[in-house]
Amino acid sequence: MKKFFAMLFFAATVTLGSSLASAQMMRQNPMVGGAAMYSNKTIVDNAVNSADHTTLVAAVKAAGLVDTLSSQGPFTVFAPTNAAFEQLPAGTVDTLLKPESRETLTKVLTYHVLSGKYDSKTLAKLIKKGRGKAQLTTVSGDTLTAMMNDGKIVLRDEKGGTSRVTIANVFQSNGVIHVVNAVLLPN
Repeated sequence: MKKFFAMLFFAATVTLGSSLASAQMMRQNPMVGGAAMYSNKTIVDNAVNSADHTTLVAAVKAAGLVDTLSSQGPFTVFAPTNAAFEQLPAGTVDTLLKPESRETLTKVLTYHVLSGKYDSKTLAKLIKKGRGKAQLTTVSGDTLTAMMNDGKIVLRDEKGGTSRVTIANVFQSNGVIHVVNAVLLPN
């Protein structure tokens, strides 16, 4: 009987250890768009695997920003989903992806990027320090306003539109991604 309990205890310990290891891996490599986001890969290397970010990846390629977002960084990217792009007026994405719109597309995309690594704790501290609002200067040189709403980070663009962070702290080798539910637009 002691042998049975010893074997049962061993099996439970192995199962618990395996579950804890799986949970740790999920924290380190969260799932976005049906794909694991590996912390040892770059922003671009991970984004191309997310089924939820195919429009963003196409836009990054059209704007010629692949090399930049694959570089050492660090960068913080507020990554709109395909559904976020679908909220734009009909034809907007097609127009932005045209070669003659590259400058405008680049401005829109770099408006979603901060120089530096800002995880959700850092953003929350900045919001608290700013008494409920934090002014963030984007790579495009424009400003985003970060706020908290029901415990979630919300971004307001220069046109007054808002976007909520739906998945925070997707760490990359060259920064961090926060998935957002709307495209942000500079003036």
